[in-house]
Amino acid sequence: MAFVGKKFPDLSVDAMNDMGDTFKLNVLEEAKNNNKKVLLFWYPKDFTFVCPTELHAFQEALAEFEKRNTIVIGASCDTPEVHFAWLNTSKDNGGIEGVTYPILADSNRNLSNTLGILDITNETYNEETGVVTVEGDNVTYRATYLIDEEGTVFHEGVNHMPVGRNVAEFLRLIDAYAHVQKNGEVCPANWEEGKDAMSANRDGVASYLASH
Repeated sequence: MAFVGKKFPDLSVDAMNDMGDTFKLNVLEEAKNNNKKVLLFWYPKDFTFVCPTELHAFQEALAEFEKRNTIVIGASCDTPEVHFAWLNTSKDNGGIEGVTYPILADSNRNLSNTLGILDITNETYNEETGVVTVEGDNVTYRATYLIDEEGTVFHEGVNHMPVGRNVAEFLRLIDAYAHVQKNGEVCPANWEEGKDAMSANRDGVASYLASH
């Protein structure tokens, strides 16, 4: 199910911060109550390989997201305790020490299941026992959601496990959406801050294509 153009699910999930506090976090409310955009990125597992490179990359760009009035939230299906152990593991040991944004601990998989981003390739039901077995790790793909100040999703994307994300692309998408919000123009292919946008009509696209 695609969520672009729809409200993000209204669910509260356990989360962990770098101080070791476990608390409930509702992504929809974070956007609406703070009048901020939210970048929510899911990764498969703590203590793995591509994942820490992504968490550090989002941390390194945190000031850029804050400039854009955007909250960054990480997420996986690990427990808060495992998150905290990873937060206390140094970078040179594969850990995420130094990460300061909150990380959702969706261990009951309520939110990730609602979003449809779990690695389940098949389900089998045994009529005799009533047991459902699944194939796949039942963890999340590398899914990313950009949510506006009203809680509406304006971007979602899903990468397979081995493929890390480009953080700069999410900054570009936020810039483009903010331009649309402010100016009422639309942003053409490869648009970046400072480049020409265009009016969403026949004359607008004709003028843009003629000059580019």
